[in-house]
Amino acid sequence: MKVAILIYPGMTALDAIGPYEVFNGAIDIELQFVWKEVGPVLTDSGVLAIGATHTLTEVTSPDILLVPGSTADTPTLMADSEIIRWIQEVHKRTQFTTSVCSGALILAAAGVLEGLPATTHWAGMSALKRFGADPRPGERIVHSGKVITAAGVSAGIDMALYLLAELRGEQEVRVQQLLIEYDPQPPFNSGHMSKADETISKQAKARMRERSKNPRNLISLPKVLLRQWAKWVRARA
Repeated sequence: MKVAILIYPGMTALDAIGPYEVFNGAIDIELQFVWKEVGPVLTDSGVLAIGATHTLTEVTSPDILLVPGSTADTPTLMADSEIIRWIQEVHKRTQFTTSVCSGALILAAAGVLEGLPATTHWAGMSALKRFGADPRPGERIVHSGKVITAAGVSAGIDMALYLLAELRGEQEVRVQQLLIEYDPQPPFNSGHMSKADETISKQAKARMRERSKNPRNLISLPKVLLRQWAKWVRARA
């Protein structure tokens, strides 16, 4: 079974590496990091690189497609016609098409999420709706048909465990979970907006606003431009 993980400049590393660690070592799974060319691809920090092992043209029929998100470069991928066409073609033949964090918006730009329930990072929920999906902000994993979306960043680990259970059954997942010793015990209980107190949520939102000053960031767009952008992307899908 082949798992193709799309990587690209500016992506959030854990979106891809979390699921990678779940699938790595699982029985009969071949992992592929896919980009336009083979070689190192810098993530959003600008200091961490992930190596692309396969080109888009080499990967046409993966069993699973995973699309990670990005702090600022999600719109770049949404507007990349080569990437969008590749996702559309690959999706026709996948057993499962998945996303982590704002990768859901890239799937939406390809028309994969049209009318489907989906989740993403809390900061991207309103944009998700504008691009044709039915956002489910309270859910960490949303499964609809062969499409599975995960919430922000760390949710990719949970999504991969969930998907592995669909493919291999609970026992295999329990073994794999133990192998990577995935036993979350966070020192603080503020990993979701429903759990964070008002002070923490305000600070988190303020930091997202700071990040949104990057003109490439989708959430930096005024609502009227976001609507126009959504119409343009959906017309191309």
